[in-house]
Amino acid sequence: MKATQIIGQPLISEKSTKLQEKLGQYVFLVNKNANKIEIKKAIQDFYGVKVSAVSTAILPGHNKSKFTKAGFIKGSTASYKKAFVTLGVGEKIDFYASI
Repeated sequence: MKATQIIGQPLISEKSTKLQEKLGQYVFLVNKNANKIEIKKAIQDFYGVKVSAVSTAILPGHNKSKFTKAGFIKGSTASYKKAFVTLGVGEKIDFYASI
């Protein structure tokens, strides 16, 4: 797989920002079929940084329901995989550089 097929978007949230500041970890949405070795290689190729560790987590989808004018609607959210990428000492990814 190509790096763009493995790496999705970076997750920017309050928790991920704290991880960036304290531990040098960045959080990405990744392809469910990608393993840690592929994720590490894709991050190193795409961003040009040295990756020291990768942790992954698969988050399950949740059932949703709501009552609307049209009636009762049931559905679910999709499950997805997150990768917690720890960079080497002195390494940094700037997501806002191209803006």
